[in-house]
Amino acid sequence: MDSTRQPIVLELVGRITPADVPLLCARLRRRTTGDCAGREVVCDAARLAVADLTAVEAVARLRLTARRLGRELRLANAGPELLTLLALAGLGDDGPDRPSPVSPRR
Repeated sequence: MDSTRQPIVLELVGRITPADVPLLCARLRRRTTGDCAGREVVCDAARLAVADLTAVEAVARLRLTARRLGRELRLANAGPELLTLLALAGLGDDGPDRPSPVSPRR
């Protein structure tokens, strides 16, 4: 795959419900088809209204879906509440040898 391709960007908007999680994963699968899809998936949480365990589940399931599709997911613009919940769930930093797949809000 060409490394110059643009990343696939998914936005987490509003409050994520349990019913939204499989829909987000299906959207990611659709966006990765074809030759124009990039290798990196950016999950933008700037417009996430509520950081709760359902949002954590969405990030975890999207990361798993991305890996199954041979891609890496990076969370961007995550607020401190979501970052804390991800860390508590063991889904934050992947360790000292790998860069964090999470970038905080700027």
